[in-house]
Amino acid sequence: MLRILLLLFAVLLGLSGQAQPTSSPGQRTYCNPLNLDYGYTPIPNFAEAGRHRATADPVITLYKGEYYLFSTNQWGYWWSQDLYNWKFISRSFLKPQHKVYDDLCAPAVFVLGDTLLVYGSTHEKDFPIWMSTNPKANEWKEAVEPFQIGAWDPAFFLDDDGKLYLYWGSSNEFPLYGQQISRKTFQPIGQPKVMFGLNDKQFGWQRFGEYLDNTFLDPFMEGAWMTKYQGKYYLQYGAPGTEFSGYADGVQISDKPLGPFTPQKHNPFAYKPGGFARGAGHGNTFQDTWGNWWHLSTMVISVKNNFERRLGLWPAGFDKDGVLYANTDFGDYPHYLPTGPEDHLKSRFTGWMLLNYQKPVQASSTLGGYLPNYAVDESIKTYWSAATGDKGEYLQTDLGTLSTVHAIQINYADQDAEFLGKQHGTYHQYKLWESKDGKKWKLLVDKSRNQTDVPHDYIELARPVQTRYLKLENIHMPTGKFALSGLRIFGRGSGAAPNQVKGFVVLHTEKDKRSAWLKWTPSDDAYAYNIHVGIAPDKLYSCILVHGASEYYFKGMDKDLPYYFTIEAINENGISSRTAVTAVK
Repeated sequence: MLRILLLLFAVLLGLSGQAQPTSSPGQRTYCNPLNLDYGYTPIPNFAEAGRHRATADPVITLYKGEYYLFSTNQWGYWWSQDLYNWKFISRSFLKPQHKVYDDLCAPAVFVLGDTLLVYGSTHEKDFPIWMSTNPKANEWKEAVEPFQIGAWDPAFFLDDDGKLYLYWGSSNEFPLYGQQISRKTFQPIGQPKVMFGLNDKQFGWQRFGEYLDNTFLDPFMEGAWMTKYQGKYYLQYGAPGTEFSGYADGVQISDKPLGPFTPQKHNPFAYKPGGFARGAGHGNTFQDTWGNWWHLSTMVISVKNNFERRLGLWPAGFDKDGVLYANTDFGDYPHYLPTGPEDHLKSRFTGWMLLNYQKPVQASSTLGGYLPNYAVDESIKTYWSAATGDKGEYLQTDLGTLSTVHAIQINYADQDAEFLGKQHGTYHQYKLWESKDGKKWKLLVDKSRNQTDVPHDYIELARPVQTRYLKLENIHMPTGKFALSGLRIFGRGSGAAPNQVKGFVVLHTEKDKRSAWLKWTPSDDAYAYNIHVGIAPDKLYSCILVHGASEYYFKGMDKDLPYYFTIEAINENGISSRTAVTAVK
């Protein structure tokens, strides 16, 4: 009798259309931007064009075998055991006398003995350094109050000889500074010392502006971070401006913690000027529990305000010659999470391609000019918005043919949001349906009872699904309209990978050796291209993802160095072979 009942239950479950896979309980992958419950900007002047989520300037620190993540103005911090599931802890680090909005803006975070310490940006000398031996329980007290250095974008570094240093600077006029700090009293030792500044006349990537033309302002230098590797000191910094696709992290190297420093030839080392979500600047380099290196950094939206930003995580490391790199190839596609020691020169990309770039969509309604196709155009800056935030609003995407779906990323946009600052108890709820013919639908993912805030929800399916149509149905929004900057479907199409790109040339003259014009013959079987560039044929560590074009103006070079280029084509079925490496001197 029990067996008959179980069989009947299985049949009924299958008929209900709900026996489909949902997100995997043992998540193997992640996808940038990181799916954190980002707070909204707390600054009213920054929200005049619309209230929106915002954070930047992140630090991840490994403390007692767990990861702690701090970033700008979140009124708290996150902790994680696996770099994927993050739990937020609410905490203000301002005291009653601090009459400012910036609560841990661009924070410094470091471990000293058995203690985690935190310090926020300030131009004054009235902020404490906070300390905790139990940050998971939100137990904090002042290590020193006030700290006697007013430092914007501060970063502490504890050397292996026990000496403590502070680096800071955020300006388009002044350089980075460094100074030794007493690890016992936290008082400054000696005077601040100039580390280095920008040199955009030599380094093209340091020019200000979306098009690296120094229009309007001189470039900014900010976000110091120090890493020591095999006796060398790698002082990292962000430039040229947090608003731009080319926002990146550079590095200079020294034999001493306070210099003199020499630019690494591979610069910037963290660079992501193309793709869905761009930018890889002002972050930190850290090691996971297996000793693998990672680089965490700021990604750019900058639509409702210049400082509308998100966070991204990249595999990083040092090559055999001590060159620091961050691997941003397919940097906003699904990547494998760490499970042990890894060689980050080998890609962590899953091979799951984007299946619905510029494919047909249908929507329940549309608000003004926020058109449905903006949800599939691979730009986080554009978005579709429904006319309401009501239950039942939906967006449907057609993959064009039966495809194997492995994962889905749902990127919500802020349209008519009502919040300022960090919120609690907010959540998204939705249902994701799939269909082979657009008529008979099955429930693929059910988050109609979800109670968490998931602005960039990423679902790795427990088992891949063969399907053609997917429909995201809204159940509940935390605030504002049901709006999406990207409904991104990942997996494999049923056709062939593209052919190798033809006609790839790099036009480069003596007039400005920081810049080049890259051109190639358009591929009928590709919708995007990866340009790989580097300082040697075996060091093509930078990657630029270009959609819907057969040219790219690359203006990020050191005028005194040779560069090497290759290109590959991309479609929903895979990646072409790369072209032969082209040298430009």
